[in-house]
Amino acid sequence: MKERLWKNVWVVLYVVLMGVLAIATFLEHAYGTTFVQTHIYHACWFCGLWGALAFGLVRACGKCRLWKRLPVLWWHGSLLVILGGAMLTYLTGEKGYVHLVQGQEVKSFIRTSDQQTRVLPFSLSLDSFRVVYYPGTEAPSDYKSYVSYKVNGKWKEEVISMNRILSVEGYRFYQSSYDPDLSGSWLSVNYDPWGITVTYAGYLCLAFSSLWLLGSRRESFFRLLRHPLWRKTGLIWLGVCAFQLTAQARPVSVLARQDAEKLKMRQVIYHDRVAPFHTLARDFVIKLSGKPSYHGLTPEQVVVSWLLYPEEWQHEPMFRVKSKRLRQELGLKSEYAALVDLFDGKTYRLEGLLQKQQDEVRNTHEKGWLENRQAKKLEKEVLELDEKVGMVLMLQKGTFIRPLPEDGSVTPLSPLRIRAEIFYHAVPFTKILFMANLSLGLLALGWWIYSCVMQEGDKARNWRSRWRWIWVWAVWMACLFHWTSYLLRWYIGGRIPLGNGHETMLFLAGFLLLCTCIWQRRFSFLLPAGLLLSGFTLLVAYLSEMNPQITPLMPVLLSPWLSLHVSLIMVSYALFALMCLCSILALGIRRHTWQRQRLTLFCRVLLYPAVLCLGIGIFIGAVWANVSWGSYWAWDPKEVWALITFMLYGMAFHVQSLPRFRNPYFFHWFLIVSFSAILMTYFGVNYVLGGMHSYAG
Repeated sequence: MKERLWKNVWVVLYVVLMGVLAIATFLEHAYGTTFVQTHIYHACWFCGLWGALAFGLVRACGKCRLWKRLPVLWWHGSLLVILGGAMLTYLTGEKGYVHLVQGQEVKSFIRTSDQQTRVLPFSLSLDSFRVVYYPGTEAPSDYKSYVSYKVNGKWKEEVISMNRILSVEGYRFYQSSYDPDLSGSWLSVNYDPWGITVTYAGYLCLAFSSLWLLGSRRESFFRLLRHPLWRKTGLIWLGVCAFQLTAQARPVSVLARQDAEKLKMRQVIYHDRVAPFHTLARDFVIKLSGKPSYHGLTPEQVVVSWLLYPEEWQHEPMFRVKSKRLRQELGLKSEYAALVDLFDGKTYRLEGLLQKQQDEVRNTHEKGWLENRQAKKLEKEVLELDEKVGMVLMLQKGTFIRPLPEDGSVTPLSPLRIRAEIFYHAVPFTKILFMANLSLGLLALGWWIYSCVMQEGDKARNWRSRWRWIWVWAVWMACLFHWTSYLLRWYIGGRIPLGNGHETMLFLAGFLLLCTCIWQRRFSFLLPAGLLLSGFTLLVAYLSEMNPQITPLMPVLLSPWLSLHVSLIMVSYALFALMCLCSILALGIRRHTWQRQRLTLFCRVLLYPAVLCLGIGIFIGAVWANVSWGSYWAWDPKEVWALITFMLYGMAFHVQSLPRFRNPYFFHWFLIVSFSAILMTYFGVNYVLGGMHSYAG
């Protein structure tokens, strides 16, 4: 009875802690970072809550005799080591900033917590500061502070830049900001003599124990793999997608098509990189009209015609206005407006409307959340339309198109790379794939349900074998098509496509398809699950506001840790998504116990690599944050929700301590509900809470 009470108290503390973390992210959005740092994250009661949880974990390890299961003991012990490192950082660490000016020697820094001056055991001075730009552009690729520091009477020179720190006698300096005139540099200072070492040791132990857990023959994961149901064969999907684009020419002066084709492969500076003129023209037309072509005209024809015949094209209804309310404010009768519709003589109508909406946003701030949100939405729509008008005006002024400089400072693209980019834009890979995957997934779902209804006999086996080769061929072709487009984007951009939300969704869909191809022989239900999930993922990437354009990475993302961090996180999200959909299928099957058992087994097997990939991905991200920003954990909303997700799914491991997880119905409902934390982490934080990870949206 006493032991049961202890366990219930520990579970309550665990759930309460996750609730506090979730509430803290919304309080930060409402009251600011300083408020939650003071009243929650750095409060004594919050540290006490973590301490109580750690004490319960140590006690549980002793009661369960985990020394007989070394991989499990190491895994839980690594979590305790990480918590201990965080506590050492909290007790002994110091954070601050220092302002360096050329010609001035600095011997102290300002502590962030209380704005007190702290003395440095050495001197520091700024020799020069320089901003490095991408060739031929004004987009910064790096910020570099050339500094000198004096230790033991000797001066040494060093360079501090993004993802490159200076460490002197335990003090680490990070590039933070700089003066507009480039005469001064702001550096973040971090002094953590014990916490980082202990925390990093915990990270290494976690990675080692995770691999040990997956490979140990005595643990649950290996026993699940040896289950007889794991050796059964499965099915695959089939479907077809088709679409067409129709256009009709308009009576407006345009550049001849053959002349426009000559401009397609000309190279320009666009989005702070070298790109073919076709890419610039295509994005211009999509931005204005919402489509990659305009009434049968090529993008090159449209852009050049705006330059050659501005008097005619300013009367062309090309500006798409999606908002019905905005159309009413402007007095527009259709969804498309011409440039002259946005001007009243020489008066720019959007300028007055924007000022009106900004005043309305301020006035509705105290009235209510709904009114303020509607006012902000209309303000955003006005700004988007104003951006379209600005693009046309820049085009007519000659500042939108930037040709390559003739001094040889910018290396032009190879003809193969130009043709590859033109081909990538010509084929709507994402649209084709989401339509195909959703269609095939629905067909596969119907086929799988029908096969479940049939009895397990010769009739059912004949039904499967009759269509199996078609399903297998279709799924592999879809997977090959998707990864071809992904690798093509990689080749065009010159980097791994994991820099924004659109690219991470593409990686997620590709991994889902790859899992479907690998495991479809063993588990038939993976075919509809993998296809539907990959289709919905690509649909979100296609319809949402995620940036599909290929752009250079911002300086903070130029780190080798980025690819590893994002890849592991996306792999875990893909596995969690598969588990969620399989749980929905399992709950929908009442009469076919053997199929429900296989679905349950599959979810339990996937739970191990999913949680472990998530945990390792989180801590690799912490290492990256420590290198980039000087702090391995900053209680950013995305970090907090990733931790909540890790803690939430980690509960499902403890089948022996929490017997309710042995119940298949409870287990599947838990996986479905828990997936909402994934959605909140990936989408909710980006679009609602914001934070340091907002660049990834």
